[in-house]
Amino acid sequence: MPLAALVVAALLWLIADPLALRGGSRYAVVGSPSVSADFIDRVLTAYESPAAGKGQALYADGVAYHIDPVYALAFFLEESRFGTAGVARVTHSLGNIRALPGEASYEGYRRYTSWEQGFTDWYRLIAEEYVARGLITVDQIVPVYAPAADGNDVATYIRTVKLAVDSWRSGKVFV
Repeated sequence: MPLAALVVAALLWLIADPLALRGGSRYAVVGSPSVSADFIDRVLTAYESPAAGKGQALYADGVAYHIDPVYALAFFLEESRFGTAGVARVTHSLGNIRALPGEASYEGYRRYTSWEQGFTDWYRLIAEEYVARGLITVDQIVPVYAPAADGNDVATYIRTVKLAVDSWRSGKVFV
C-alpha cells in the first residue's frame, strides 16, 4: 500500500472514530515534526549515541512517512538508550526489530549497514504495520510492538515514551 494511502486511511479513521483518541491524542504518532533535526542531534550527542550527527536523517524519514520523529527518538531511547546498549550497538537498529527469515540479522534482530537504514526501516514498519491498521497512539502501538509476552513491561514502556516526548517537546534534552 503506498504511503499516501496509509496516511489517508489513518486520518479517515480518526475522523470516523474521534473517540479512539480521547485522552491520547497528544500521543498520536502521525503528524508533523514537533522537534527539529538540530534538537534531535543535541539529544543524540548529549546521550553519547553512536548515531549522533544523524538527526537530519531521523527527521527527514519522519517527514517522509508522516510520523513525528519525536516518537522514533523516544523508541530509540527505550529500546537501546540511543544505540549505546544491547544488540543495537551491532545492528544499527532504532527499534530492535525482529528479523524475518532471509533478512540480515544479529541474535534474531534485523541488522543494518547504517543508522540511516535502520531509521528508515523503523518508520516503514510503524507506517505499514501499525498506522495502516489503525494503531496510531503510543497506547495502541506499544502493547503490540513490545508485548508483555516478550518480557516487556508494557506500562513502563508507554510511560517512558510519553515522558520522553513531553520532555523533548518542552525543550529539555535529558529525560
